[in-house]
Amino acid sequence: MEPERFQETFKRLESEIQRVIVGHDDVIRKVLIAFFAGGHILLEGVPGLGKTLLVKSLSRALGMSFKRIQFTPDLMPSDIVGTEVLTDNNGHREFQFKQGPIFAHVVLADEINRATPKTQSAVLEAMEEKQVTVFGESHVLESPFMVLATQNPIELEGTYPLPEAQLDRFFFKLLVAPPAPDQLREILKRTTGADIGECSKVLPDDQGQLVNEMKLLLRQVMIAPPIEDYVVRLVHATQPNGAPTASSNGSVKQFIRFGSSPRGAQSVILGAKGNALAEGRVHVSYEDVETVLSPALRHRIILNFQAEAENVSTDQIVAEVMKQVKRT
Repeated sequence: MEPERFQETFKRLESEIQRVIVGHDDVIRKVLIAFFAGGHILLEGVPGLGKTLLVKSLSRALGMSFKRIQFTPDLMPSDIVGTEVLTDNNGHREFQFKQGPIFAHVVLADEINRATPKTQSAVLEAMEEKQVTVFGESHVLESPFMVLATQNPIELEGTYPLPEAQLDRFFFKLLVAPPAPDQLREILKRTTGADIGECSKVLPDDQGQLVNEMKLLLRQVMIAPPIEDYVVRLVHATQPNGAPTASSNGSVKQFIRFGSSPRGAQSVILGAKGNALAEGRVHVSYEDVETVLSPALRHRIILNFQAEAENVSTDQIVAEVMKQVKRT
């Protein structure tokens, strides 16, 4: 595939989703980058900002199957992955596997932190291995496969925080902000009239082959050794014993309990490659790396009680690390 075709297809998808979703252009771009990089997304924002509509619009633009799972405290793992049911086949009774809603190309895990840890763990194997195991038998999921999970940052009562192992499996964590006044006006114009627009399919009927070609091209984007070294130094700087000095008043490492895993570095590089291709380039720049650094690392840095007491966020930590780690 030619880079020009990747950019053209990417821009068409982006524009089609933007016809429905107002004011979240950066979120839309990073969701598409994660899709073509083969990753999953964690969306965080208060209710009513269009997170569910964004995921639905993505699946419609791609022309791929979509399933929504509403996570609640009484949701069971079998409600997600499926179960064996007893069926009658020509007089013979046998168990047959009935697929759960996880069997789709695009899966919305709505309010994922409202389910119990046992149920949350049901999606771990699906996200990492692209398969589920039921009664000892493995079942391969749809390809391509992407989970977009949402969580509400304000209603924490009755929720179960995602464990670090599950957070680490999300390619990006994206923060969905409330719209500005002019964006809110446009939202009202589009949603309160007689004509409510929906996304149209952008990809052709044989989209599977096209998506695979785009995924392969993304991984073939070149990254120079100095930029790769820059990523290594940035990620290493998030470790408690590797963070650089933030200011004369102290250092970043005093707030960090655990730093980013190697998956964080992989997400940064693949995200930077996707951003480069979306901009029409076949090589990664320092700006590409810095564009995706916070989404790739903000959920992989675990802060200590001192950071919580001083109201220090992971985004602030990443910003300080970027200031201190110099380009070469």
